[in-house]
Amino acid sequence: MKTGMNIRSSLRGLRPHASKLKKGIIALSIASAFSVGALANTLKLAYDADPVSLDPHEQLSGATLQYSHMVFDPLVRWTKAHDFEGRLAEKWERVDDKTVRFFLRKGVVFHSGNPFTAKDVAWTFDRLKSSPDFKAIFDPFDKIKVIDDHTIDLVSKDTFPLTLHASTYIFPMDSKFYAGKDDSGADKAELKKHGNTYASRKASGTGPFTIESREQGIKVVFKRFDQYWDKQSPGNVSKIELTPIKEDSTRVLALLSGDVDFIAPVPPNDLDKIRKDKNINLVEMPGTRVITFQLNQKRVKAFADPRVRQAIVHAVNNEGIVKKIMKGFGTVAAQNSPEGYLGYNASLKPRYDLAKAKELMKEAGFENGFSVSMMAPNNRYVNDEKIAQAVASMLAKINIKVSLKTLPKAQYWPEFDKRSADIMMIGWHADTEDSANFAEFLTACPNSEKGLGQYNSGNYCNKKVDELLMQANKETDIKKRSEILQEIEKIQYDDAAFVPLHFQDLAWAARKNVNIEPIVNVMNFPYLGDLVINKK
Repeated sequence: MKTGMNIRSSLRGLRPHASKLKKGIIALSIASAFSVGALANTLKLAYDADPVSLDPHEQLSGATLQYSHMVFDPLVRWTKAHDFEGRLAEKWERVDDKTVRFFLRKGVVFHSGNPFTAKDVAWTFDRLKSSPDFKAIFDPFDKIKVIDDHTIDLVSKDTFPLTLHASTYIFPMDSKFYAGKDDSGADKAELKKHGNTYASRKASGTGPFTIESREQGIKVVFKRFDQYWDKQSPGNVSKIELTPIKEDSTRVLALLSGDVDFIAPVPPNDLDKIRKDKNINLVEMPGTRVITFQLNQKRVKAFADPRVRQAIVHAVNNEGIVKKIMKGFGTVAAQNSPEGYLGYNASLKPRYDLAKAKELMKEAGFENGFSVSMMAPNNRYVNDEKIAQAVASMLAKINIKVSLKTLPKAQYWPEFDKRSADIMMIGWHADTEDSANFAEFLTACPNSEKGLGQYNSGNYCNKKVDELLMQANKETDIKKRSEILQEIEKIQYDDAAFVPLHFQDLAWAARKNVNIEPIVNVMNFPYLGDLVINKK
């Protein structure tokens, strides 16, 4: 609007006898100014942390996928109603039991200006197959076959029911942009966890935003890509300023004072305060991200005894954590699968019982307890540090003395990958929206070749679980597949494979004129490219 006013002011100084041609040019200038103004909206966004890397394949995490939906585009994405929506793939069809054919959009360009083609999808697929974090998702696939510049076949090794689910992870990268060597002589396509690679610092995707500037831990500025392919998107945000604010109270205060426009996550303690503010919109959803602790059986001999693991599960009052720490903002968990997933086993119940926990410790010969280390993040999950402190106190009641260390997310994940503590916190949302994803990453026997158990810091291993997982990933009959996945949950429950806490609910808050409701979802990947900021 300010631009428009400046133009009108300048018009007052024009002579009344200006030619018709000049008037036409001026009118066109005014129209152009207002057109630009329609997109001249800056969103001031505050998350609890910023992306740890610009490489979409370096780490499989919610934060990475949030970032990927801003700078890259997937072949398909989930809708709010849990259907599939074509993005870089316009349509698809099943060719045979092992093959799905994708027809790619034409006329799409990367941020570098390079054209998007099927070769970029094939290059990205090969890179995903080599990623320590993503290879488990793509292990069921044999290859991508390039049919022509805008057609590919995604071919699985066997009958596979989750091809479209997996395709939500394929965010094509600019193969030409990442070709060759950087200034230090390193391969631009190098994929290395927690490494200072070219791909971790530079990005060229097809997404709605490019990266204008980045100061790790301070601010990331995203700018609207003026050649973005999706002309039907209602989004009118031209720039996003992402500021990481770790402290919950500070993040909320920044929103209430108008310093930022949109925050996530919203801490449970401040939900009522935000609900009462007439200038703020609060959007809440039941969550499907399970928060757990894993017990490292290789580091602590006692953890190899299922009675000790059961004792710990019985000693942790997860109902109390949801009630007191989460203020009811969560659902108590007894398994990995949330209700509604194929693997959800309704017979499995939370089992806090301190007397039973003490009895199990005595039976296992550890009545006098032992000492362990524990690590947790302090800005990744809602109230993660407070939860870790509470669990440490609960374990003290069965004589397990915990030395707790909490770290910011950027420092925590390298320690998690190194399995640096005896007990480690992990939260997981199955981004394929399927129960098998939990087992693949959290409880399968660790297998670096296949990528299984990549986030299994407890080193839990049950061959029967792995066998059932392989069966589930070939079973197309929904009823049979559900039975297999529920059996997996029951085995893990009996084994006390991990310590389940709760499913974390979701909440986002924004200024009234920032219409976040259509772009947030249960996956917690806000589609910021479609965000509309209304006039105040």
